[in-house]
Amino acid sequence: MQIIKYNDKYKNDVIELILHIQNDEAKINLTLQEQSDLTDINGYYTESGGAFWLAVEENEVIGTIGLIKANDDYGILKKFFVKSEYRGKKIGYALYSELLRFAKQTGISRVLLDTPSVAVKSHKFYEQAGFKRINKKDLPINYDYPDRNSYLYLLHLK
Repeated sequence: MQIIKYNDKYKNDVIELILHIQNDEAKINLTLQEQSDLTDINGYYTESGGAFWLAVEENEVIGTIGLIKANDDYGILKKFFVKSEYRGKKIGYALYSELLRFAKQTGISRVLLDTPSVAVKSHKFYEQAGFKRINKKDLPINYDYPDRNSYLYLLHLK
C-alpha cells in the first residue's frame, strides 16, 4: 500500500468508493451533485493550497483524505474514507498522518471537519486524535457542508 497525491486517472474510482461508503454503507444519501468537490478535486483541494491523497494498493484506490486550505490558519479535513475490507489495518492512520504532516508544513494550525452523526466509529477516531466537538454557532470560519445531522470537530495543531 502506498499513499500518493491525487491523480485524475483515479477520479472515477474515488467517486465510486466515496459514494458507496456514504450511501450503501452509512445510508447518508448524498448525491454526487451535492459534492462538487468530487468532480473537481484539483480545483477544490490543490488550488486552495491544500491537497488530496489516495491510499492505493495494486492500482486500486482503498482510501481517501483531503485538506482544503480555508485560510492561513484553518484547514478543512474532507473525504476521509477507507474501503471496508481495509479498515483496522492502519490505512486511515497513514492517510491522516500524511494530512497532518502537510498541514503543519504549510502553516495550518487548526483543522475543522464535519461528519454525519451516524458515523460513530469516525467520531471515536477523531476524538482519540484530539479533535473536540463544537457547535455550529462556534464555527470560527464560514464553512459550507452538506448537513446530514452532522457533528463538527476542531483540532488545534499548535
